[in-house]
Amino acid sequence: MSGPRVAVGGILTECNDFGGQPIDVAAFARFELRYGDDVLTVAGGVMGGMLEVLAERKATPVPLLFASTSPGGPLTDECYEALRRDLLAALEAVVPVDAVLLALHGAAVSETVHDIEGDLLERARSLVGPDVPIVATLDLHAHVTEEMAINADGLVAWETYPHRDAYTTGRRGASLLVDAAVGATRPTMVMAKVPVLTGAVNGSTEGDGPFADMMRKAKALEERPHVLSTSMFLVHPFIDRPGMGSGGLVIADGDPAGARTAALALAEEYWQRRHEFEPAMSSPAEAVRQGLAIDDQPIVLMETADACGGGAAGDSVACIAALLRHAPDATSVAPVVDPGAAAQCHAAGVGAEVTLRLGHRLDPRWGEPISVSGTVEALTDGNFVYEGGIWEGVIGEMGPTAVLRSGGLQIVIATHPTYEWTGEQYTSVGVDAGAPKFAVVKNPMNYRMVYPDAPAVIVIDSPGPTPASVRSLPFERMQRPFFPLDDDIAGLRPTVFC
Repeated sequence: MSGPRVAVGGILTECNDFGGQPIDVAAFARFELRYGDDVLTVAGGVMGGMLEVLAERKATPVPLLFASTSPGGPLTDECYEALRRDLLAALEAVVPVDAVLLALHGAAVSETVHDIEGDLLERARSLVGPDVPIVATLDLHAHVTEEMAINADGLVAWETYPHRDAYTTGRRGASLLVDAAVGATRPTMVMAKVPVLTGAVNGSTEGDGPFADMMRKAKALEERPHVLSTSMFLVHPFIDRPGMGSGGLVIADGDPAGARTAALALAEEYWQRRHEFEPAMSSPAEAVRQGLAIDDQPIVLMETADACGGGAAGDSVACIAALLRHAPDATSVAPVVDPGAAAQCHAAGVGAEVTLRLGHRLDPRWGEPISVSGTVEALTDGNFVYEGGIWEGVIGEMGPTAVLRSGGLQIVIATHPTYEWTGEQYTSVGVDAGAPKFAVVKNPMNYRMVYPDAPAVIVIDSPGPTPASVRSLPFERMQRPFFPLDDDIAGLRPTVFC
């Protein structure tokens, strides 16, 4: 007996309304842009997990389109319209199907579409009808909207941050979908959230932090009868969209009241613990001085305001400037994205002495370039292979890349921003990222896999579109009151979608 025919595809990226470079089709082509049967060749990441379960369950995968890329600014309208058109045309061509399985993110926007995931789910629902199960996987930093909740039978998010579980999340989403498609379960889903917008510095799912504790509580609910899946969401706060918030989602087997009670409890506890998510910060100069006073290494300078993994351009030189001024001879490493500087180094060649204007040329609203003189130590094409996480096995493309040494500082200058995972970018250009006194990192979490025993991690307070606290961001669409701009909200009740 053959299993269900499952349409499978997705558009997966994270966007930033406050900075970063617009995402176009070329950005997807540098990571993953697969059509038709090419989707079925994916072996890793969320799509690989989905396809593995479909094979195990004897389901027939019907490939649509799968596009994923490193975070950035909003998708250009041209890009989103092209990807949406191709995905939905592929779905329309294969209906009727027994189910739809989509790999999404939850914080993707375009120049004119506020909610890409909700838009895709609504359009998919209109094509397949009200009775065909639809399940989507999401990042745990998703902005879960009412459109997403009412048009999907299940939303299943990563369980880990750092995001180690893309593959197993794909498996979980596919298992939930197939069970629903064959009538083994009746998923009923409730999302409850509160207006808490915080950065990800204290959002790890490992150790004793607030989000780790709440994730464990959420996952413990899955041991209860009739609970099929739970997800916790620390919303990506760098999109400026109405109704954003953090909270919990519960999917129960034919038990909407139980799902609602459990989701509300998670959201209410999130509000109670909101202050635990705001970090302490230091200026770049203060951080370097603090690090020099510590007789150990590496000292991690977390310049999270310029996180490519949150959609920033990666072109800030706040920490580079502080190191050159206050610790010029200290052995240090730092990344920056600057196509012009990378091209100048490539033109000069290995061993050349150069003076560059560096930084803040992709997204100049956050600072001014600085002058840096040094020696070109290495030049590469910028290609590397991700060793795990969301893009396991995928080739990352920094574009022409250079290593410039200035005093004790090695600066890795890339042409394109890429998501940081386990230091693959440094390894690919021959830089020993684990050896220095100071290590500048721009991802607020993944540095833990490169520096698990760092004696100090100092969160930097610097300008940028992905700051450690959102207090300084100019929100317009996201209306107050919300934490941390408003500490108390009279009569607050969680927003519930079901």
